[in-house]
Amino acid sequence: MADEPSGRSLYQKVRLSALITIGVVLMIVIFQNTEDVETQVLFWTLTMPRAALLAATMLAGFAGGIIWSGMRRRK
Repeated sequence: MADEPSGRSLYQKVRLSALITIGVVLMIVIFQNTEDVETQVLFWTLTMPRAALLAATMLAGFAGGIIWSGMRRRK
């Protein structure tokens, strides 16, 4: 494969474009979800911005998926 004049391969350009797109969408979600929401967890009531709640939920799901796949791989 011949090198392109910019020095970047097609894969690198697609990857950079995808990262920029994900970053822009993430910023839109954050700025549209700044209002506070109340969430009850067992006996506690937490007040936090909706964006923080979305991020915490996403991270919990991601961590749960990693743990689940690790447990399944061991069997």
